[in-house]
Amino acid sequence: MTIVVRYFAAARAAAGVEEEKVQLPAGASVADAVAELRRLHPEGLPRILDAVSYLLDGIAVRDLTRPLRDGAELDVLPPFAGG
Repeated sequence: MTIVVRYFAAARAAAGVEEEKVQLPAGASVADAVAELRRLHPEGLPRILDAVSYLLDGIAVRDLTRPLRDGAELDVLPPFAGG
């Protein structure tokens, strides 16, 4: 299956892309996708992934065992600060 991963802020800088398509086996979970992102971008992204939040098709994901579907959109959101 293919999912679309969109990176924001520091995650975008670490991945070096704004968006990419990622191939995963059928039945893959969010955790499987995160492992693949670590493999694809070993230089700076793994450090960022330790502190990010994820949106799956626009909905916050806390359970990384949640299964993915073909065509899903996974947003990678680093912590934001502001005031």
